[in-house]
Amino acid sequence: MYLPSCLTTISKNRFSIFYILLIVLLGLSHPLSAQNDWLGSGKSIDPFHYTILKSATFQHASVASAHPLASMIGAAMMQKGGNAFDAAIATQLALAVVFPEAGNIGGGGFMVARKTNGENIALDFRETAPSKASRDMYLDKNGNPDMHLSQDGHLASGVPGSIAGIFAMYKYAKLPFQQLIAPAIALAEHGFVITAKEAHLLNATKAEFIRYNTKPNAFVKAIPWKEGDTLIQKDLAKTLMRISKNGAKGFYEGKTAQLIAAEMQRGKGIITLDDLKKYKADKRTALTFNFNDFTILGMPPPSSGGIIVEQLMKMIAHKPLLAYGFESVKMVQLMVEAERRAFADRAAYMGDPDFWKVPLKTLTSVAYIAQRMANYDSTKPTPSQQIKEGQIPEHEETTHISIMDAEGNMVSITTTLNGWYGSRTVVGGAGFFLNNEMDDFSVKPGVPNMFGAVGGEANAIQPGKRMLSSMAPTIVLKNNAPFMVCGTPGGTTIPTSVFQTLADVLIFNMSAEQAIAAPKFHHQWLPDVIFVEPNFPKNTIAGLEAMGYAIQQRGPIGRTEIIKILRNGARETAADTRGDDAVAGF
Repeated sequence: MYLPSCLTTISKNRFSIFYILLIVLLGLSHPLSAQNDWLGSGKSIDPFHYTILKSATFQHASVASAHPLASMIGAAMMQKGGNAFDAAIATQLALAVVFPEAGNIGGGGFMVARKTNGENIALDFRETAPSKASRDMYLDKNGNPDMHLSQDGHLASGVPGSIAGIFAMYKYAKLPFQQLIAPAIALAEHGFVITAKEAHLLNATKAEFIRYNTKPNAFVKAIPWKEGDTLIQKDLAKTLMRISKNGAKGFYEGKTAQLIAAEMQRGKGIITLDDLKKYKADKRTALTFNFNDFTILGMPPPSSGGIIVEQLMKMIAHKPLLAYGFESVKMVQLMVEAERRAFADRAAYMGDPDFWKVPLKTLTSVAYIAQRMANYDSTKPTPSQQIKEGQIPEHEETTHISIMDAEGNMVSITTTLNGWYGSRTVVGGAGFFLNNEMDDFSVKPGVPNMFGAVGGEANAIQPGKRMLSSMAPTIVLKNNAPFMVCGTPGGTTIPTSVFQTLADVLIFNMSAEQAIAAPKFHHQWLPDVIFVEPNFPKNTIAGLEAMGYAIQQRGPIGRTEIIKILRNGARETAADTRGDDAVAGF
């Protein structure tokens, strides 16, 4: 096991109290016994002293997630006899504590998994519109959208699905649930040390925490946060303990549900006790398609991500990208034109399949893909105003977890609050942030959301409906055997980042670490511009501009987590360098 070392210093007595509690809750051996140590190396998970391991090769099992403590907890569960699903649950719950900006119990997400027996699983625990939601709820008296209402505060929240998703996953797990949630409870109750990036984000959002909350919370203090401070979340610990004791009912009913409903009343939100009680996670059929020697598994609607990734990979399947050269003008131009067309389809055809007939088979068919690329010109851009959806008869602030266990179970999970800290509203007395996912609906046809995505009738607001998502948890098989688990946060950049990761590894044969480090680009139909990271090749930018493309430099794109099987069966594992993401395993 790769382990953390010193980041900062705390009281020995306080650490001892925390560590003893963690050992008891997990049912682990004494920390001084190297022979039976739960991490297998005579060391322990220390939430006050750790380093961030970006990449490593593990022989048996590994986790890549947005925070080192969460990754280590997930890996520890597998070393204690759990499988990839145990690790997924423990990692998610830990992220809800140590990564409050996107890890959550107040949001939702998707899981794509592959069991060792060949079963593919697609689990939908996306948030839903409350029963009091209405199509025009974010329009003013003149019919103009008020994006503040759909993005900020209580009214922006959909009914959370994360806890329902965790218990839907639990049917595939092995360990007692109390063991899986115990580390998260201990981290919330006794705290963990924050990094410089976390301190900066908490300070930058302080004014919004004050503006959009009706009760004091753990994230606001008189003096600025700094690297090395300890974040303690007592209210969240109590919420997690109720879940530990009562299961999903500990969130969707009883005390926690009452606290959510009371928060809604104070802030003029619309989620009710009945909305919470009726929420259910759905099992979907995973998307499956072939690309050369590989089989790729993705998430179906209400995620647009899986469809977009499939369309994009099929649009380039018969093009010689390897001959074009990595991030050459020809390669990027082809991939941009594919992205442009896929996102035009997203706006017109994709939504919650329980409310809208998504033409899934047609959108991903060979004939349709050929039709979409028929007007592709390798010498110039096709302006987005000329690109409409194909003809068919009839916040970037998510977080991703990639996991692979010793038996070959693979789990790819992307969850989200939507924007950083979601709606920035903490449930008073319960200690967790609520999402602002209602902004992922089409507030008004043709009006872009916070990520610039344009939608239409397919994604209009309806009570009980799941808003369209770009999340794209992905699994890759080679000759029907495990090969790769990948995914990323990033709003509308998610499917294009996964697309580029797949091309990097499956076509250019990059390592997991190389694929993560490669500079990314993004096009989403509207606005008609190619976004690039600061380190994107200057010669390629110049070549694209000479062809007539508009280029705009932006900040980091995505935070990709990859596990790739090497020829000897080892797990090459890499976490994104764009954040505090980290890997762990054994």
